[in-house]
Amino acid sequence: MATTTAAATPRKELSGPQWVARFPTSTSLDDLAPPFRRNVGEFISAIEVAGGTVRVSATFRPRERAYLMHYAVAVADGSIAPSRVPSMAGVDIEWDHGSDDKSRAAARRMAVGYDIVYPPSLDSRHSERSAIDMTISGVRNKKIRNAAGDDIQIKHDSDLHRVGSSYGVQKLRSDPPHWSDNGL
Repeated sequence: MATTTAAATPRKELSGPQWVARFPTSTSLDDLAPPFRRNVGEFISAIEVAGGTVRVSATFRPRERAYLMHYAVAVADGSIAPSRVPSMAGVDIEWDHGSDDKSRAAARRMAVGYDIVYPPSLDSRHSERSAIDMTISGVRNKKIRNAAGDDIQIKHDSDLHRVGSSYGVQKLRSDPPHWSDNGL
């Protein structure tokens, strides 16, 4: 007599800091979409020629990572119940650890591991290859050449933002390291 068995449902892995290393974010300008890649390269070059420094912390972010980052923060801060987090194809994570306290603690460890500066969006310009997170230093009171070839004295952050804009690199003012092709 033949027996049939139900297909086993794949077991999902509990959320936690081990997820942080998966679906890594790039820091390479080569992973940005043209023409944004060229624009960013020219802006960074102008900063460096003026004597400033740039540290890139993120360029392309896979959608899976954006999902993990977004919901790690949302579960950690209690804005969504772990059992209500929608699934994502290819990301076999279980957000619900059986109690809200355990689930939030695991999500908090993930959020800390991601070193999140600004609450991450599900739909990010990073996932479109059109954003960069970079820390710019050493530019105050220096002159940086804009895309038109004019030297701009950097006295305030807004001066640097205008220079970036001339290259097609727009500052999202509410997110300190974030620049994109459209300011979002």
